[in-house]
Amino acid sequence: MTSAIGLRRVRQDGLPSTIRASWTTYPHPDGLPHHQELFEGTDWASLATPYGTGESLSAALARLLDPDPAVRTAAVKDVSNEVDHQNTIYEATVPVALYFAAILNHPATEVGELDHDADVPSRHPTRELLLNWLGGTAHDADDERVAMGKCHFGVGFLEACPDTRAFRNLRPAIYFAVQPFLDHGNAEVRHAALVAAIPLTEEPRLTTHRAELVEHARYLLTTSANRYHRDRALDALKAWGHDTGDLENANDIASRELQARLADLEYWSANNGTGVGTEDPPF
Repeated sequence: MTSAIGLRRVRQDGLPSTIRASWTTYPHPDGLPHHQELFEGTDWASLATPYGTGESLSAALARLLDPDPAVRTAAVKDVSNEVDHQNTIYEATVPVALYFAAILNHPATEVGELDHDADVPSRHPTRELLLNWLGGTAHDADDERVAMGKCHFGVGFLEACPDTRAFRNLRPAIYFAVQPFLDHGNAEVRHAALVAAIPLTEEPRLTTHRAELVEHARYLLTTSANRYHRDRALDALKAWGHDTGDLENANDIASRELQARLADLEYWSANNGTGVGTEDPPF
């Protein structure tokens, strides 16, 4: 069992010392510690969160494997509320991400809400919620966010943000936990896995895995109307040099145009918001 104080030791490479041993096993998919080892071997109460320290994290994390799907759903929300704030990676974010990834294949995460009709499959499995959180966190630590950080805070941004660096270093271990669910029988789980996998493959040792994501992205775009999922899939395909003309619909084009207008307005506000600007806003 790992030391309960390990996650508080000084980090030399951006990784908590209790995680560093498992990282050295990359690219083997068993690089993640067992979820019970992570849970019992982490001093959750000592980890920094946006609101102090994570005293309530261990109780919330324990409920993630509760037999009651409603309890698990509430637990995901509780953990998220504890560690998420303004798209920032905190000290507690990294072990939470590892724990979420480690329980993805636990049988309890497969079960979702039950419809009144027994013949209708369960909805919203915990697994989908975990994947959604991992995807959002990976997006918060992606190359674009790092570039923005360097723009605002200088080239030493990552050196000054060891928790972001730690998450980025663990992207392969998280990716190989997510990868099996790209072919899951539940479409929403598949799509959540794809959206989580896309930013993880920015890690240089994972870029070759983008090839397997292309067909998943194309299939998502032919079957899903989820705006967030579609935007992530289209952005990825375009960034990887694929033509998406045959996959985009009118809503996609309208969304892209809206995002462009919002970006123009944000740029105008940043450069003319002091009241001394001379240009009219881009309305």
